[in-house]
Amino acid sequence: MHDKNLSPLQAVILMLALAIVLFPVFWILMTAIKPPTDWNASPAIWIPTEPTLVNFQTLFDPEALGKYGVGGVSQPATKAVLGSLMATIVATALSVTIGLFSAIGISRYSSGGKATPLIILSGRMFPPAAIAVPFVIIFSNVGLIDSYAGLIAIYVAVTLPFSTWMLKSFVDDLPREIEEAAMIDGRSKLMAHLTVTIPLIKGGLFATTMFIFILNWSEFMFALVLSYTDVSTIPVQLAKYVTATAGTLYGVQAALAVLAMIPLVVVGYLIQSHLARGMTFGAIKQ
Repeated sequence: MHDKNLSPLQAVILMLALAIVLFPVFWILMTAIKPPTDWNASPAIWIPTEPTLVNFQTLFDPEALGKYGVGGVSQPATKAVLGSLMATIVATALSVTIGLFSAIGISRYSSGGKATPLIILSGRMFPPAAIAVPFVIIFSNVGLIDSYAGLIAIYVAVTLPFSTWMLKSFVDDLPREIEEAAMIDGRSKLMAHLTVTIPLIKGGLFATTMFIFILNWSEFMFALVLSYTDVSTIPVQLAKYVTATAGTLYGVQAALAVLAMIPLVVVGYLIQSHLARGMTFGAIKQ
């Protein structure tokens, strides 16, 4: 039985950890509602006395900061928001679909032999910086550079090991006798998996989908090196809020960061019980 009462030392350490983790979130929220005069104030203004929504307004109306004498915002964030949504949704759907059938093949039929799962996982062993340049060269030669098709392709390649391993753990937990009973009743292997396997792991399928959505939504490096003018995502747009007259527009950056956090907070809340399993590739069972 676990002791639910924390010792004073444990309580202090826990509070300290929470303060460290939540301080950046608090600072982003406060900066998002500060007027430009408070962004770099010294001493720092922790909570603005005159909160404003002008930073959020600037995301979609670049001239909104003009009343504070700040100009130079080149473009609204609309294209970046829509680009992130489209690339994330399509890449997540493809990654989970491919990962699902890969997981069934590996779990039920040992497709590719025992080394296949490790080979798939090896794709995550290389740091993004090590594989970014080869992808830039390849995509330039095949016409996928600065295109959403190229961005979606790299998102799928990066997240496919996660989706395959997570879904494999859910399929492994399902007794294969249930599928075999469906096949004895006359269903093909494909129909048995479509009508039996997938409905029975729908909880894990949902958790995996949300987990992959988080990874794709927050991806920055590949979006930065593979996009120039035609493709834009929220993480890349964050780095563009720098003007020649006012420098870095911290308030506008914070406002866009707050908008970007909302889907992650919602999705994280929905799959909180599955996050540990996702991080450990199924090593922790429910």
